[in-house]
Parts: sequence; C-alpha cells; structure tokens
Amino acid sequence: MLIPRRFGAALALGLLIRTATLLLPGHDDVITWKIWSYAASRDVTAMYGIGGTPPTRGVVTWGDHRTTVDYPPFFLYEYAIVGRLYGALFPAYPDTLALLVAIKLPVLIASMGLTALLFVVVRRVSNSDEPAQWAALAYWLNPATIVGGEMLGYMDPLYFLPAIAGLVLAYFHRPWWAGVLVAIAVSTKPQGILIGPAFAFALWQAGGLAAIARAGLTFCGTLALVVLPFFTKGALPNMWLAFGSFDTRRDTMSAYAANVGWIINWGLRGWLGVPELGFPKAFLQYVPRPLSITRFRELGYPNPRPIGRAAVIAATAWAMWVARRSRDLGMTAAVGAFTIHVFFVLSTGMHEHHQVFEVPLLVLAAALRPGFRTLVVVVSGIVTLNINYIYGAGLGMGWNAPRMITGVDLSVLVAFVNVGVLVWFARRLAHEAAATEAA
Repeated sequence: MLIPRRFGAALALGLLIRTATLLLPGHDDVITWKIWSYAASRDVTAMYGIGGTPPTRGVVTWGDHRTTVDYPPFFLYEYAIVGRLYGALFPAYPDTLALLVAIKLPVLIASMGLTALLFVVVRRVSNSDEPAQWAALAYWLNPATIVGGEMLGYMDPLYFLPAIAGLVLAYFHRPWWAGVLVAIAVSTKPQGILIGPAFAFALWQAGGLAAIARAGLTFCGTLALVVLPFFTKGALPNMWLAFGSFDTRRDTMSAYAANVGWIINWGLRGWLGVPELGFPKAFLQYVPRPLSITRFRELGYPNPRPIGRAAVIAATAWAMWVARRSRDLGMTAAVGAFTIHVFFVLSTGMHEHHQVFEVPLLVLAAALRPGFRTLVVVVSGIVTLNINYIYGAGLGMGWNAPRMITGVDLSVLVAFVNVGVLVWFARRLAHEAAATEAA
C-alpha cells in the first residue's frame, strides 16, 4: 500500500520525537528496570526468591543497587532478553546511555506495533483510509502516549499491545488466540486485567458462552505456561508473596493520580489546616504528598478500598448494560476505555500514569465513532498534565507544569476536571448506545 505523503511525514515526525526521548533519563523506576534486566539475564526464575518456610522474598542486585521484584513473569522474560543482548555487547553491564536506550527500546517497539494495529484494524472495520490514519496518528503523535511511554520510561505499552490485540481478536471471532494475548498482557503487568470487562463483552457478542469458554481455556493455559518455569524451580510461593505486596505498597488514597482520592487528600488537609491558616488559605496550599489509607482510617474515616471497588464494579456493569445492543468494535473499545477511566478515578492507590491505558482504547473507539473524538483530546490533555507536573521531562530535567500558577494546586483542579470528564464520558456512552438502538 502506498502511504500518503502527509501521513508518512507525520509518522516520521512521531518516530523522530519518540526516538529522541529514549535519550532522556526517565522517571525513578528506570533504575529498577536496569537492575531487573541484569538479574533476569542471569537467572530469571530466581528473581522472586526460591523456597523458604515461610517463603522468602527475593532480592536482586546490580552493582551497589538492591531491590525486590513485584512484576509478573512475562515482563521479566522480556527484560531477560534485553539484559542478555546488552550483556553480550557490554559484558561488564555498565550504566551507560546505551543501557538507558536498551531499557526503553521495547516500549518504542510496542508503541510502533500498537500504532500499526490501530491503523490496520480501523481500516478493515471502516473500509476507509481516513479514520485509519486518524487512529494511527491520534496514538502515535499523542503527548500522553509519548510522555507516558518512551519519554519517562513507563513500560505500559508492553501490555497495551497484547491487551488491545486480544480485544480485537475477540471481536473478530478468534477466541483461542484472544485468550493467549490477554494472558500475556496480564502476565506483563497486572493492570492488563482492566481489559477484562470489554474483553468479556466482545466475546459474548461474538460467540456467547462458547467463545468465553474457549478464550478462558487458552487464557488459563497461557498463564500456566508462563509460570511453569517458576513452579519447576520451587519459586511459585515466592512469586505469590511478591504479588501480595501490592496492597501494602499502595497504602495511599491516590499516588499522585488525578482522581477522587487526590481530591479527598487536598480537602482533608485543607480542612485540618483551617484552625492554623484560616479559610480559604488552608485550601490554597501546595498538596505535598499522598495521603495514606492507614492515616485516613486513623482519623476515623471508613476503609475506602471496598467502597471504591464497589463503585468501579457498579459503573462498569452499567456501561456494559447500556452498550449491550451495540455490536460494533467502536462501542466495545469505548466500554474498555470507560472501565479504565472509572477505575482510575474511583479506586485507591492509583499512580499518575495508570490512565494512559485509556488513551489507545478511546482512540480506537473514536476512530470508528467520531462522537468520542473530543473526549480523546480532553483525556489526553489530562493524562499528559497529570504525569508532567510530577516528572516534567524526566528526573533532573525540569519542564514541570507549575502547580501553584492556578491559585489552587493545579493537580487538584485536574482531578476535579477528570471526575467531571468521567460523567461526560458516561453521558456520551449512553448517547452513542441510544443512537445505535435508534438506527
């Protein structure tokens, strides 16, 4: 296929920008990926620890660096490959610019693959080049996916690609391979499970219980194969121990995410500060850090975790019910994007970048249903700001949005806007579903 000149130039521009960001230092987890890549290249099955009564938590090292591991096995397999390739070129495994690029390079490859997937799928469904090109560029040139990917070293595109590919295969009546890909997504990063409601929705509409059963079989089988090397090494209990650290590690209402938890953090700090600072000054202060759930409960408030979970389940179930008569890929992707928006806004412990997963799904929905396109712009802006005012262009690089330029901390205003956008998204979803029924 001959690529139109402007489209090709835009793709080249995106490649230039994304490749250039590989040289930036990224956020503070990049050093963790370096340690893990080194350890994985030596003995990936020992990274969680092996044996012990009770099981011991594995500690991995690289030079003077020491840390633990809490990501699923498929991610470790991917970075074992990165580590071995880098180690073959640099046996001493030095901390060089080449290592930084090597660590970030899989993200660029995944982003390229997702861009191609969006183009091919939208072109096939719409039988038109315009929406396909729009989808590819809306992801590839999107500041949210650049900042939330190669630029800062977030690894999330590594699970975006198989998760969305699995969703697409479910829509196209390929449940066996769909189950494999979604299992790969989940075993790359736990947030891959958020594709679950849309995935089940697509399977049900494509083939009912039979399709769900087939996908479920390959999903479970793939997960079993992924963990098999750890099982044979006797490291499975250690792996479960590592995964069990998620709740304790996320003892926050919001880990800098623009959501309800961050608004509560701001509101509670302001309220408690009124006796000393007065009103409204107490609410016009910089929000210094996340509020722990432990401290929130010590102040006499209920545990927010089950409340958030119940709200997420209810909102997601509502979206699936509203869209039940819509059998097109655009609405299926919109249900997926809405699920992630709900989870990000209403759950506890969310980090600033967890909403990025919504962007490619919303792009897919908007390419096929233009009524969602304004939402793509607004959500992308929120995601970009939410990440930028924390990390800027990378550690030590600056270029952070000034948080107090708006009087009230900018992070709080963005959180309020994001909650409002969730309501707007719900109304838009209901409108699109009603339009389907009317047609």
